Amino acid sequence: MASKAVSVFHHGPFSADAAKNAALRIRQELSEPATIALAFVSPDYQADLEEFVDIIRVDGHVSEVVGCTGTGLVFDERENEGISGFSILALHAENTSITIHELTTEVVEASGSPEYWKQHLPQASGWIVLANPFGFAVDEWLVDWNRAFPGVPMVGGLASGGREAESIAVFHNAKTIHGAVAVALNGQLRLVPVISQGCRPIGEPLPVTSADENVIFSLGSRPAYQALESAFQSLTEAEKSHAQGNLFAGLAGDEYVEEFRPGDFVIRNIIGADPQSGAVVIAGIPRLGQTMQYQLRDRDAADADLQRVLNHVAPLVRKPIGSLLFCCTGRGTEFFNEPHHDAGMISRVLGPHSSAGFFCNGEIGPVAGRNCVHGYSAACAILVDAKS
Repeated sequence: MASKAVSVFHHGPFSADAAKNAALRIRQELSEPATIALAFVSPDYQADLEEFVDIIRVDGHVSEVVGCTGTGLVFDERENEGISGFSILALHAENTSITIHELTTEVVEASGSPEYWKQHLPQASGWIVLANPFGFAVDEWLVDWNRAFPGVPMVGGLASGGREAESIAVFHNAKTIHGAVAVALNGQLRLVPVISQGCRPIGEPLPVTSADENVIFSLGSRPAYQALESAFQSLTEAEKSHAQGNLFAGLAGDEYVEEFRPGDFVIRNIIGADPQSGAVVIAGIPRLGQTMQYQLRDRDAADADLQRVLNHVAPLVRKPIGSLLFCCTGRGTEFFNEPHHDAGMISRVLGPHSSAGFFCNGEIGPVAGRNCVHGYSAACAILVDAKS
């Protein structure tokens, strides 16, 4: 037997009838009980979340529901931005263990070391994670997590919905989680990660030679600001005109690369730059000796990068069971000047399949084997049946 997936979508505010119709479709199309449903809802669904989840579980024969709020919802090849509604991917996972783990801030603070995670969580071939950006330090948590489970891919996103904590929620069944929910997969159903950060390197790759926390003073033999200025001057006049707000720092994920390309870096915001001291401040902490290269983000680079990573994995995922797409709120129609860019390209390159997802406050995915939080990216968990 092979694993199965079905995606369902509703555009509009909560109604019991819409939820029941979605549950009935899940039940009919899977024909077997769903192991899990991943549900993404607009923020206005929070008031009816308990009823919504109960209907999906009971009428849809769904064992577990995990989800969060999002400012936009992905359904198959379409991105529905700024709407009210829900999007669900329900899975029947054949010969696969799927376990769900609630991670609160208190649990993370008490963990203390990678050994804690090894002792308290199962071995898995892949993880799907949904996290609340308010009060949950995802970057810090991932340090020990990556040491506990080296090379195990994690894909997910930080919930969105508004600027206030009350407008955002992560949930497991009808319970709101003030932290994160981690879903472990181990068995026949496999997760193949795709992460596209939408940037291309500019200037030279240079080692960090002087830094204090996230303040970088020198790259190679030059002040960090001078290297930034040189990278900017390498752009065409057209590129310079829209570079403001679109220049980033790229920290190499793997030093043992002969020629750095897009996808070899963890992209971090440039917070500030001082021509007097020569310092550049970034939203990340580099290691001394780590290679850094400045990056330019634009729609052409983002389009080419997503195309590149999808073409790379396409031979490995000829018949996807389903996928989950986590897009940054900074992408979408406003960035690409066209609707459905990311979801549409995934469907075109990998072929039509069931998909769901949402627009995030941050995306989670691996670079050079280490799971990181990204911005302005598209992270996709492609689900494949190992025996198909």
